[in-house]
Amino acid sequence: MAKKKRYLTATMADGYVKTIGPTAAPFTHYWRIVAHLGAGRTEVFWGHARSLKEASSKQAATREAARQRGWEHYEFEIAELVETFG
Repeated sequence: MAKKKRYLTATMADGYVKTIGPTAAPFTHYWRIVAHLGAGRTEVFWGHARSLKEASSKQAATREAARQRGWEHYEFEIAELVETFG
């Protein structure tokens, strides 16, 4: 019998769904930054973390990045990853 593959899925507040995998990594949370650069331009940064604390720590770095890069504003979001097997 073939081993089932493990996938991790996050659903953001706006309905965006991100699936990671197959993976054996112990990630628990997904984070996303939507940076508004001006003139209608946006840039998206994302990643995954092994704990809510690790994901939340990205928020301080995001404030500094926004200041250094001159972003008009940004949204920082964290979603819990849900494990599924395929």
